[in-house]
Amino acid sequence: MRNGIGASRVWLPNGNWKTMLAFLIEYFPNVSAQSWKIRMHKNQVMDTNSRTIKPNTPYQSNLHLFYYRELDTEVIIPFEESIVYENEHMLIADKPHFLPVIPAGRFLQQTLLVRLREKLNIEPLNPVHRIDKDTAGLVMFSKQHATRGHYHLLFQQRKIKKYYEAIAPNLAIEQLKPNDTLIHRSYLVKSNPFFLMKEQDKTKSNNKTNTETHISTIQQGKHYSHYRLQPITGKQHQLRVHLAALGIPIVNDSFYPTLKNLAHDDFSQPLQLLAKQLRFNDPITNELINISSQHQLLYDLLDTNKK
Repeated sequence: MRNGIGASRVWLPNGNWKTMLAFLIEYFPNVSAQSWKIRMHKNQVMDTNSRTIKPNTPYQSNLHLFYYRELDTEVIIPFEESIVYENEHMLIADKPHFLPVIPAGRFLQQTLLVRLREKLNIEPLNPVHRIDKDTAGLVMFSKQHATRGHYHLLFQQRKIKKYYEAIAPNLAIEQLKPNDTLIHRSYLVKSNPFFLMKEQDKTKSNNKTNTETHISTIQQGKHYSHYRLQPITGKQHQLRVHLAALGIPIVNDSFYPTLKNLAHDDFSQPLQLLAKQLRFNDPITNELINISSQHQLLYDLLDTNKK
């Protein structure tokens, strides 16, 4: 691990490349030759035996090549994460809006995983579950390979209670009365573009469902409400799609119901969705864990004095 980043690897097949560099240039067409040369100069490319690879190193097949990913430019996300609970086996981080959980695409150093690995120097640290980069709140990380599976099972077997909060337009009183809980179920499938989800028509899904969300009202203002959301299932973008389908898209949602193109460095409109609470019995220590996020939503939108 270097600067919080673990090495990636690629298998070297049989082929007629003269050098390792020639193979890498062809295999990764979006990475320039100059970029690979810089990484090699920094000793950031090596083979299975930890021997450093240089631009003129002859090609050798049937080996793994290890390398460290770099980005030429990466937008700095000016918000800090915190750790709200930690024991020997796992920790729970409180993530700010806009920060991705893991490296992907244009995000590498500016991710929750890499930031925590660099701060804590825990190489086996890995998220047990994920939330959207636009969502703030709680994310659990495993600290040990040996016990990671116990925490994964909490989510797979639904032995952990997850509660979210959101600010969104008011639901009609006939849909959700005070002190009631609305249960919304649907069948979510991939949409277009590929990173979006959508509810499939009931006739196409044969009335089957693969998602379920429980929705209740914490506080209601003139135009907006503060909602408590309990996802029983954990599909991608489930809460965002469900509220949009009910006609109450979450405030500042740039994906649903319509996709908006925002600048990568625009942090002015955080999605009003918060992973607020995790409640479970620790499978290793048997301790009851009940942790809440310290982040806040834009409650001033509720305008409760003008009901």
